[in-house]
Amino acid sequence: MDMREFDWIVIGGGSAGYAAARSGVELGLETAVVDASEELGGLCILRGCMPSKTLIESANRLRSARRAAEFGLRVGDTRAEVPEIIARKRELIADFAGYRQGQLTDGRFELLRGRARFVDPHTLEVQPLDGSAPYQVRGRCFCIATGSVIHVPPFPGLDGVPFWNSDDVLQAEQVPERVAVFGGGAIALEMACYFEGLGREVTVIQRSERVLTGLDADLTKALTGAMEERGIRVLCGRQPRQVSRRGELVRIELEASGRGGVGDEAAEESLEVGAVLVATGRKPALDGLGLERAGVERDGGGGVRVDASMASNVPHVFAAGDACSDLAVVHVAVDQGETAARNAARRLGREVSARRYDDRLKLFGIFTDPEVAAVGLGEEEARRRGLPVRAAGYPFADHGKSMVRGETHGFVKMVAHAETGELLGASVVGPEATELIHEVVVAMHFRATASDFMRIPHYHPTLAEIWTYPAEELAGA
Repeated sequence: MDMREFDWIVIGGGSAGYAAARSGVELGLETAVVDASEELGGLCILRGCMPSKTLIESANRLRSARRAAEFGLRVGDTRAEVPEIIARKRELIADFAGYRQGQLTDGRFELLRGRARFVDPHTLEVQPLDGSAPYQVRGRCFCIATGSVIHVPPFPGLDGVPFWNSDDVLQAEQVPERVAVFGGGAIALEMACYFEGLGREVTVIQRSERVLTGLDADLTKALTGAMEERGIRVLCGRQPRQVSRRGELVRIELEASGRGGVGDEAAEESLEVGAVLVATGRKPALDGLGLERAGVERDGGGGVRVDASMASNVPHVFAAGDACSDLAVVHVAVDQGETAARNAARRLGREVSARRYDDRLKLFGIFTDPEVAAVGLGEEEARRRGLPVRAAGYPFADHGKSMVRGETHGFVKMVAHAETGELLGASVVGPEATELIHEVVVAMHFRATASDFMRIPHYHPTLAEIWTYPAEELAGA
């Protein structure tokens, strides 16, 4: 039997992989997708964005119900039926996954269900999931879109106690009264707010001096303050010295991590909880792919090293999504997949213009309570780059619509070039942050200045009009 050959072979059928495959077909490339997951759909749909936000929505509704008296309302019994929350999530995710599975199997490209590994720079061996004999396929160009896997550091004693990872918690139908969360990134903080929304006692344990270390310190301080006011303990500069089992409970002994300026005496404490969630991040899923046989190099974070065309050091091998990006979000994965396909088509002689991935509008959102969102450069990063910048902010506590809603935690902030006035970035901690940020994203897309932004009408009273205050300060400078 002759070996099949394709123009464009995409390894992975998640958000990045599907975007790369769809775009390849649209550009006239004979395309194949190799996917080894037990269930088609990708991380975002099956174990990431969509299931986690479904759980968070239930927690948010319950939290609002508990606050009803603030608004002159009386409600009945307010409690969480966690099995029903999980059942609703499963129903929604089955619908989302079914739609994506239909896209992957509609015949536009060849879908090969199996594990792939490079034999040489142009050949893959595929081990079918059904256990049948492996076979080989050849490709003129490839896209590595294998996503990421959970990373669990070796905490002392953790292997001797039951714990949740970020996949497990999405299936947990029983949530005990006290929960500890290891980690201070997006997943850790979102799930901490989910547990708190259910009415649980939550402790977040973070090795670094603050949570969300990639964002400006004033943002993380505002979020931490709001979470603590809701009753979540946030312990930064600590790490587990020992984790052990105490009957039905888990005992956690803490020590200073040396990263947060916390004195040894203050950090030496212990707590007992009914469940531990380890949410310390993910890493690129590249093991077993045989990158060395293709000559593909990795970057310092363990992902595929790529340039702005999404090509690796081997020009016909591209990558997209979590396999190469340190920003694990869907819109980035889709953009990178489309960029890779276009540049692969160009490499194969198609008459298309080149495309470069541009992170100028780097967009980030966290569905905590309050939410956090940012676009472009933060103030700290801009100053580290030596750019002449000015920053201005405004608090939700002094904003009419926020006060009406009873959601006054946080603030908005804009960063502009001090000489040209062009908006370089913005951030927000507060109500509907992940929605509000898009107004500045659009303005930055068109390279608006603070003065340009001030000419955009804003309806009163709305949350969105809060952006006019920092914009006015920057425009008047």
